[in-house]
Amino acid sequence: MLQPRRTDASLVSLAGRWYFPIAFVARLPFAMMVVGVLTLVVASRDSVALGGVNSAFVGIGSAVFGPLVGAAADRFGQRAVLVPVGLANAVLLGALPFVVAGTAPDLAVLAMSFCIGASAPQVAPMSRTRLVAIIRQRMAPQRHERVLSGTMAYESAADETVFIVGPFLVGLLASAIAPWVAVAGAAALTLVFVTAFALHPTGRLVVGGAERETPAPATQLLRPRLVVVVLGILGVGLFFGSTLTSLTAFMEQHGESSQAGLLYGIMGIGSAALALGSAAFPRAFGVGWRWLAFGVVLLAGAVAFAAADSVGAVALVLGLMGIGIGPTLVAQYSLGSERSPVGRSATTMTILGSAVIVGQSVASAIVGEVAERAGAGAAMAFPAYAAALVVLAAVLNLVLARRTA
Repeated sequence: MLQPRRTDASLVSLAGRWYFPIAFVARLPFAMMVVGVLTLVVASRDSVALGGVNSAFVGIGSAVFGPLVGAAADRFGQRAVLVPVGLANAVLLGALPFVVAGTAPDLAVLAMSFCIGASAPQVAPMSRTRLVAIIRQRMAPQRHERVLSGTMAYESAADETVFIVGPFLVGLLASAIAPWVAVAGAAALTLVFVTAFALHPTGRLVVGGAERETPAPATQLLRPRLVVVVLGILGVGLFFGSTLTSLTAFMEQHGESSQAGLLYGIMGIGSAALALGSAAFPRAFGVGWRWLAFGVVLLAGAVAFAAADSVGAVALVLGLMGIGIGPTLVAQYSLGSERSPVGRSATTMTILGSAVIVGQSVASAIVGEVAERAGAGAAMAFPAYAAALVVLAAVLNLVLARRTA
C-alpha cells in the first residue's frame, strides 16, 4: 500500500515494503531475454551467428517499440500499458521454445524474437519514474537532491545486478537442465512479477501527480546533452553484448559454452558493490567526471580481456571490468534523469533502457558472426571498442556541460 505523504519518511516506507523486491524481480526477464534467446537458438539450431541475429532482433523490437511504451505510460498511466504488454510478452516467451525446436524456418524464429523485444515490459525506467515522482511529491524539497542521488545509485545497481544475474541464471538453467528452461522461466517471471509491479499502488501516483504536467515538445528529447547520455549508455549495451557473446565463443572453444553465463556473473560482484556505493562519493567528484574515470577503468579491463588466453585470466579481467561498469551506469542514469524534459520522464528512461538492450543485441549479432568466421580471439577485441565509445561519450558530455555552464 502506498503510504500517505510524510516529508520526513524514508523512500522505502513511502513506496511500501514490497515495492522494491517486486520491482527488482520484475526487471529480471528483460535482462534474460537477449541471452536466453541467444542460448536457446545456438543450442537448438547449432549456429552462433543465427543466435546473435535473433538477439539483435530482440533489441530492434525493443528499440522500435520501447520508447512508444514509455510514451504511452506517460499519457495513459503505467497500469493501462504494463498489464497487456506484460501478458503478451509472457505468452511470446512461452511459445518461443516450441517454435525454435520445431520445423519453423529461421525467418519465423526471427519474427518471434522481434515481437519479444517489441513487447518487453519496461519495468526499470518505469520504476525510476515512480520513485522520482514519490520523492518530488511526498518529500520535503531540501531532501530531494540527496534522496534522488541515492535512488539513482540503487536503481542503477539493480539494473547492473539483473543484467549480470539474468545471464547467470540463463547459464545455470541451461547447463543444469536445458536451454529452453531459461526462456520458460523468464515467461513465468514476467507473468507473475510484471503483473504485480503493474498493479502496485505506486502505479497510480504517477498518473495523478506532478508527472502529468503538460509534456515538453518531443524535440526536447533530441537535445545534445541528453543525446550524449543515450550514446554513452548505448556503449554500455554494446559492451554487455560483445563481452557475453565473445565469452560464449571463448568458452565454446574450451568445451563449456553453456557455462559462459556463470563466468559472466563474476563481473557483477564489483559492479553492484560500487554502484551501490556511488551515493557515498563526494560531491566534488562530479557525476560527469565519475563517468569518465570509471569508463577508463572499463576500457583498461576490456583491453586486458582481449589479451586473455585462459579461463582464469578471463575471470580476473571480468572482475576488473565490473569495477568500471557499475558507477558508469549510475552516472549515466543520473544525468538522464536530471536532463529529462518535463512530462517525459518515462519516455526518457525507456529510451535509456532500450539503448542498453539495443546495444547488447546488435553487439551479439556482430560479434557472433565474427566469432563464427574469425574465432573467439577476434571477437574478444570488441568489448574494447564498446568501452572506447563509452569514454568518448564521457568526454563529449564534459565538453557540452562546460559550454552550457
